[in-house]
Amino acid sequence: MAVIHVDPLRADLSFGARVTGVSLQTLEDPPVRDRLREVFDDRGMILFEDVEPDGRLQVEISKVFGPLKDHPIPTVPRAGEALHPGVIEIGQAPRDGNIVMIDGRELTSWLPWHFDHCYNNELNRAGVLRCITGVTEGGETGFADGIDLYRTLSPELRQRIEDRNVLYSLNLRFRDMRFGLADGFREIQPHKALQKTIDYGKKLPRAVHPAVWTRGSGEKVLHVSPWMAEGLEDDENASGDELLEAVCKEILAKIQPYFHKWRATDMVIWDNLRMLHAVTGHDPDEPRVMHRTTIEGDYGLGYFEGNAVGDKILEMTV
Repeated sequence: MAVIHVDPLRADLSFGARVTGVSLQTLEDPPVRDRLREVFDDRGMILFEDVEPDGRLQVEISKVFGPLKDHPIPTVPRAGEALHPGVIEIGQAPRDGNIVMIDGRELTSWLPWHFDHCYNNELNRAGVLRCITGVTEGGETGFADGIDLYRTLSPELRQRIEDRNVLYSLNLRFRDMRFGLADGFREIQPHKALQKTIDYGKKLPRAVHPAVWTRGSGEKVLHVSPWMAEGLEDDENASGDELLEAVCKEILAKIQPYFHKWRATDMVIWDNLRMLHAVTGHDPDEPRVMHRTTIEGDYGLGYFEGNAVGDKILEMTV
């Protein structure tokens, strides 16, 4: 049997694992694949270290956890589609994407805390990332565990948000964020390539997801995406907004994340039904390119407001 090594991601974290020894050859061993799924279900995130920087390996690692979900938007760059179907490329030329100001610094490719597909009735099971072109400073991807977030939420807020549903829309503009926006944030330049998607998103139905859900193993997960949240279902008023903002602010205050500084020999998978993730951003004059795969799967708890029917564009990954 092939051998892989599994260690905690960090001694002070209750989530995440470091795995070494994964290759195209070791993945042919069924017990290895079973062990990886076991670790993923338990820890919510895996950092694969010292792997070959190869699109084929990224695809095969992804397939361990479920079928790939391709990006439905034809204009999104594919990374060697003929050899590596399902791999998309995320990045832009210097000063070509979004630019924000946070704590007096200009940053591009910054993303707030969120879970993917919040604007769709179905979520994706997981994402797998690797870095193709890194940056001098920043560009780190952050991960935080919704199980931890639920446990650390104050008892009063936990009780008030427990059975509530959150409304989400496909609005990628940071300046339109209504909840959980960091103090001192300012948008300098929007991502122009996304404007058509943003405009189209205004015509689409809003998605509804529970603020808290319970895993089959019994743990409760606080699963609130400040980015793209519109309010609480059946409570879109001052009191509802105040509650959702209080939850988002407490998430930002109590979150205990892991921020990953990328190397070419790293790949990361995270559980989109459990984890939140974010990106720290980097100098707008530097390029940063990531390759990503998306894994199908859902928890069956989301729906569109008013039982509306969605649209293919709502399946896009962010």
